[in-house]
Amino acid sequence: MNPFFPEVKKTFGFGCMRLPTKDNKIDTEEMSTMVDAFLEAGFNYFDTAHGYHGGMSETALKTCLTSRHPRSRYLLADKLTGPYFNKEEDIRPFFERQLSACGVDYFDFYLMHAQERSVYEKFKACRAYETAFALKKEGKIRHVGLSFHDSAEVLDRILTDYPAVEFVQIQFNYLDYEDPSVQSRKVYETARKHGKPVIIMEPVKGGHLVNLPPTAQTVIDSLGANKSNASYALRFAAGFEGVFMVLSGMGNMTMMKDNIATMSDFVPLSDKERAAVETVCHIIKEKGRIPCTACRYCIEGCPKKISIPDLFACMNNKREFKDWNADFYYDVYTSGAGKASDCIRCGRCEAVCPQHLEIRTLLSAVAKEFEK
Repeated sequence: MNPFFPEVKKTFGFGCMRLPTKDNKIDTEEMSTMVDAFLEAGFNYFDTAHGYHGGMSETALKTCLTSRHPRSRYLLADKLTGPYFNKEEDIRPFFERQLSACGVDYFDFYLMHAQERSVYEKFKACRAYETAFALKKEGKIRHVGLSFHDSAEVLDRILTDYPAVEFVQIQFNYLDYEDPSVQSRKVYETARKHGKPVIIMEPVKGGHLVNLPPTAQTVIDSLGANKSNASYALRFAAGFEGVFMVLSGMGNMTMMKDNIATMSDFVPLSDKERAAVETVCHIIKEKGRIPCTACRYCIEGCPKKISIPDLFACMNNKREFKDWNADFYYDVYTSGAGKASDCIRCGRCEAVCPQHLEIRTLLSAVAKEFEK
């Protein structure tokens, strides 16, 4: 039984930001199969947000989960996201629309979404936290928490201002553990200092820890365990004290089966395995990979409609694998959309990037590489 939230059955959650797609829409048939397998394996935590999949993640959960299974079988987490309200009076109507979109009467977990310094100021000014606590008293939310993308100092301030916050969701993986921009370790330690249980997001860093450079893959293969790259990343994240949930965004049934196999009978990394992933971390960082997780928050506000994550993926493939196909795909991603050189340096992308990437500078480098 989970020591923090007894209703949580196991330390693995179904993240609904990267769902299976078909013809540019969520493949609800495959998603339903994945939902059933997830529940059958004894897991019960689902995580969504209004902006995921262009607003379709919530309705897909209604189609594939909440209309097909009893309410007692699952826990549903949703989020209050900054762009969807401008004043306190906007929050409750938005919340009610979320309940309707998901097909439920209450959320088990509700998060103040993507908190960082400037976003937090807006939430505070609009009394977003106070509204969430009120909704909890009314029975429409079971637990109030936050998801976080900033420094440990900012998290410390939020948790000091709002000690009633029950949990913290953070980006945490072995590549970001000591990264000075993400501050995974420091943020985790701050949450624990305040006595808050932790949810892990991006345990495989948007797939970067699945598709490893050849030299890094050799290190994992040398362990001889015949386990997936994702399994090591999940087990690294889940092995820390105070972690009650690790989320994984799964795009197909193969990923689902692999993650279920890893987390059904969870075993922390051995000393040998931990040393291996630390070596992998060093190799990746030496490669100069752009650490974009393809969350795609940057695209929505881009006035030039530049598909930033896809262009960064092309750049990574070119750098790491000398992949000639990268040029081909760059042309595909910029056909009918903005090129890297179209960037007008407005900075909207950087303002919403959870990784705090210097996107404008990186786009200049991409343009030099692919638009010679």
